[in-house]
Amino acid sequence: MNELIQALSRVGLNYQFLLDAYSRGNLVDGALTTLALCLCSAVGSLVVGLALACALVSRRRALALPARAFVELTRNTPTLVQLYCAFLVLNMLLTQALGAGNPFTPFAWVVMVISLHKGAFHAEALRAGLQAVPATTVEAAGSLALSTPQRLFYVQLPLALRFALPALVNNLIDLVKMTAIASAIAVNDVTYASIMIWTQSDNVIELMILLLVFYGVLGLLVNAAGRALETRLRMPGYGQ
Repeated sequence: MNELIQALSRVGLNYQFLLDAYSRGNLVDGALTTLALCLCSAVGSLVVGLALACALVSRRRALALPARAFVELTRNTPTLVQLYCAFLVLNMLLTQALGAGNPFTPFAWVVMVISLHKGAFHAEALRAGLQAVPATTVEAAGSLALSTPQRLFYVQLPLALRFALPALVNNLIDLVKMTAIASAIAVNDVTYASIMIWTQSDNVIELMILLLVFYGVLGLLVNAAGRALETRLRMPGYGQ
């Protein structure tokens, strides 16, 4: 590492702070926290998106209308504003009601807000996928005496997932970048750790480059996993 830091110093980049165990440890902890945020939010958003998509295509207005209202409200308002409203308003009310018994940490609020926000986008992608399933396929499933829920979960959703996968992967890449908002409520993610370091050592340029590389690599990994899944799930006759 010393050799790399010296080489970068020749081009005007000062990464000497990486030799400090405390700064390096903060960055590693922040990176692990960001990875945990990405994983928890990705799973949560997919669950929310699936539930909303099923509600959106439901013939029951009592399910479809609230789901549509939630999707429109969620995707048309900034994520950071939603996080502030959740953490500064809802969390405060819970703390007043429960005191020290409030089970939700700042980490949990970030996961919930991102899961709900990206879940709305997943829902629209899955809804488009469900509506792209050929009517003849659904009719064929009905001819096999499958009930409406069975047709949805055994026939329509597996095909809809294949149709919606590119959009879902795009949403997940955006979700990875969105986790940076955790720093706004002092969750010790990689962005917050970087801010703490540059306030002490004034290495803003170097840390911004690190952040760009870190999030860029995460995005590339999600994209690669998505493309591999697309290849594995590809079915002859659909989308070709």
